[in-house]
Amino acid sequence: MFDRLIHFSIHHKLIIGLLTLALVAWGGYSLTHLPIDAVPDITTNQVVVYTVAPSLAAGDIERLVSFPIEQSVATIPGRQEVRSFSRFGLSVVTIVFEDKTDIYWARQQVSERLLEAESQIPAGIGRPELSPVSTGLGEVYQYLVRAEPGYEKQYDARELRSIQDWIVRRQLLGTPGVADVSSFGGLLKQYEVALDPQRLQATGVTVDQVYQAVSQGNQNAGGAYIDRSPTAYYIRTEGLAQTPADIGNIVVRTTQNGLPVLVRDVATVQLGSAVRYGAMTRNQEGEVTGGIVLMLKGANANDVIK
Repeated sequence: MFDRLIHFSIHHKLIIGLLTLALVAWGGYSLTHLPIDAVPDITTNQVVVYTVAPSLAAGDIERLVSFPIEQSVATIPGRQEVRSFSRFGLSVVTIVFEDKTDIYWARQQVSERLLEAESQIPAGIGRPELSPVSTGLGEVYQYLVRAEPGYEKQYDARELRSIQDWIVRRQLLGTPGVADVSSFGGLLKQYEVALDPQRLQATGVTVDQVYQAVSQGNQNAGGAYIDRSPTAYYIRTEGLAQTPADIGNIVVRTTQNGLPVLVRDVATVQLGSAVRYGAMTRNQEGEVTGGIVLMLKGANANDVIK
């Protein structure tokens, strides 16, 4: 066999030369498209379900959240292992599947079973959600959002976080191969309604009434249209709050004399920040905001970063 192969190679030099060039070209093409990563991704084929319940202790999280989720996903075909992690305010359930299982099929199966689990979790505690289609080695890029020298007073920690969440992060999510972008640092902007117990008692307003008024009054609504040929007038009410003053003008209730009781009559509406447990700084220059880009499982890290 080898004698005939050698004889063919000697007497057909042109064909062998062309096959060699084709092999070299194919190898060069494969080399340029070879997935490149810092370390091999040896993560198991898994789906992670997390639930945030800030008011519950670890024992309640395990009993009311983690256990119902574990029971609901226990009968999924191809499942190898189910493990959970319960701590104060957080439940993380990891479902490990066989390597041959398609990850998107597995996520679909878990999503269907979570509907059953949600019916067993008490209302108001938390809603189970699937983690991004990434792995523990999917953190491929980290960046900072900071103010240029001379503009530090114009862009404080709250403004930097808003730029990160509403501009930078949303644009990065549209990049092919990006599964998610996690934000860090800064102050998470929020509007705070600080109730005054004395003013609540004086106006006869309860805390629940203020809560319901803010929830139902902070929205836009449509009212169809009025047809006046050849034109039509669309009816629309704008009630979405854009400033603390807008929240303060929401009506809580009406007195017997017909006078409205507004939110600002019983509370102080101000701009605030969510409670945080850490900060991000850079070279002793003050606070900055940043993010970590999570790569889609199976994507090429070299292409995603470019």
